[in-house]
This record gives sequence, C-alpha cells and structure tokens, in this order.
Amino acid sequence: MQLDSRAQTLLKALVERYIADGQPVGSRALSKISGLDLSPATIRNIMADLEEMGFVASPHTSAGRVPTPRGYRVFVDTLLTVQQIDETTVESKLQPRLHTASQQKIIANAAQVLSSLSQFAGVVMTPRHESVFQQIEFLRLSEKRILLVIVAPNGDVQNRLLLTDVDYTPAQLVQAANYINQHYAGASFDDVRARLQGELRQLRDDMTRLMQAAVEAGSDAMAESSDDVVISGERNLLSVTDLASNMTSLRKLFDLFEQKTSLMQLLDVSSKASGVQIFIGGESQLVPVDEMSVVTAPYEVNGRIVGTLGVIGPTRMAYERVIPIVDITAKLLSSALSHS
Repeated sequence: MQLDSRAQTLLKALVERYIADGQPVGSRALSKISGLDLSPATIRNIMADLEEMGFVASPHTSAGRVPTPRGYRVFVDTLLTVQQIDETTVESKLQPRLHTASQQKIIANAAQVLSSLSQFAGVVMTPRHESVFQQIEFLRLSEKRILLVIVAPNGDVQNRLLLTDVDYTPAQLVQAANYINQHYAGASFDDVRARLQGELRQLRDDMTRLMQAAVEAGSDAMAESSDDVVISGERNLLSVTDLASNMTSLRKLFDLFEQKTSLMQLLDVSSKASGVQIFIGGESQLVPVDEMSVVTAPYEVNGRIVGTLGVIGPTRMAYERVIPIVDITAKLLSSALSHS
C-alpha cells in the first residue's frame, strides 16, 4: 500500500521519536518535529488513516500513537536514513580483537564487539564447513547394525549408527570402506552423493545401498557438529524496559538463547540472502518475541558465505546505528577469517 509523501514524513517522524523516548507520540508533537506546515486537524486525519492501514496503533492509556510491526517494516525498508559510520575508525577499534590465533576466539570476539557497540546482544553463527571427511570405517555391531566412524581432516571423529536391510560381513564392510576412502577421501559428502550414482554401478546393489546410507548419515553428522551459535551480552537485554517488563516475553527471550533452535533457523535463513536483513517481532514468524528485532548479515570465508552474525534487541532500537555496525562487523569478520 503506497503512502503519500506527507504520510511517509509523519510516519518517519513518529517512529524516530518513539525509538528515542519510548512514549506514544501525539499530533501536537508531530506538528513540531515533522517540519510539515500542516494544521493539527490535518495531522490527526493522516494519523487516523495510518492507524486504519495498520502502520500505527493507539495505546488505551494515551492519546498518542506508537508504531506497529508493519509500521517498523515500512520505516526500515523505505524511510530509514542509515548513519554514515567512519569505517576506518571502527576498524581501528575492531581489528585488534578480530585478529587472534584461533578461529574460535575470533568468532567470540565478533559477538562481543557487536554487543558492546550496540549495547544489546551480539550473536554469531559459527562457520559452516563443507562436510569433508578424511577417512571412514564400518564396524559391525550385530546383525544389520553397523557403526559408521567418520574422521574429519582436523582429526575430529563422529560416530553414527546405521540400521541396514542386509547383514554385511566384516569383509564386505572393509571392502566398502576401502572403496570410499580410496576414491573420495578429502571430498565432501555432498560431492560423494552426486558421484555415487554414476560410479557404483559395477558394485552389487546391496553395497551401493550401504555406501549411500553412509553418505547420508555422514553428511548429517558433520553438519550437526559444525552448527553452533555464540551469543554475547544477553544480560544487556535485561535493562531494556520493552523486553524485561513482560515476564512472558522475557521467558521466551531466554528460551531462545537456551534452546537456540529457532535462533539457528533465523540465522540460517539470513545466510541465504545478501546484505543486511531485519527481522521484526510480531511480523516475522522466526522471531518469537513481539517486542524484539534481529538485524543480521552473512559473512564469508574466501568468498563463500559460511555463516551469519547479528544484533538482537528491542523493536525500538536505533536501526540507523545498528545496521552499519552489523554490516561493517560482517565485512571485518570475513576478512579476519579469510586470512586466519
């Protein structure tokens, strides 16, 4: 739904004022801060139209209005003026913290940087590595039960139980493992899956099924071992009145941090998009708390997107500041990991 220029100006002024002080904004205040030469009656009519369209709402206790999730969405998508942050100044503060010996420390520092600069919670999804393996083994546990042992290039070991239709002999298991190790060691399970179909026709069908089952289980195992989220500054959100004043919202918020499942889903979705993404509570099903927003950006290693980082805060956050913080941190993290 298109808004004319006057409605856009008033909506922008209302959202900015509400973000600044958290109080419902009345027509009198809007006439002063909007810069428009309009009568109070005209402003009231425009605000009534905005309310009817679902962009603002009137709390029962006030004559003023507050932005709705839909109003925030229009604001961040079309009306927001992002602050120009001096990247060199930010880099001078961040670079020392993002260049350390270990990748794990770099990730943790990035989450801390996001939290300290935004004063909210910083979150980083750890890099998703391709599910590459160095070696696999099959161990016969009992009839039709096989333990798949996967050794990653860094030495990490993952185990998965395979339930098969065929009772394989130890010799058959050795033969299958040798074939995979000789032909595919150092490749990703995704590559092996694609190549298996055309390259295993010379083997018996039951051996092919074993190898395909191993590839599926191995891919799942490696993915599970690499998916994690680093969070910093959760306690900052306890001082945010919009979030902490409602016990139900607070409980949902800390369930999000503890369980991490929906947070992983949100970060995974944003890793498939380019640039900064904004998820607003009450509008996005991925955000479990109506008063919460998440600003995210993907980051890369050597040109390939491997994860996402972001800031978790209230819907009433200074998006014009948080967006460049997230954007610049993603670029610096990409650079640090690519050269680590």
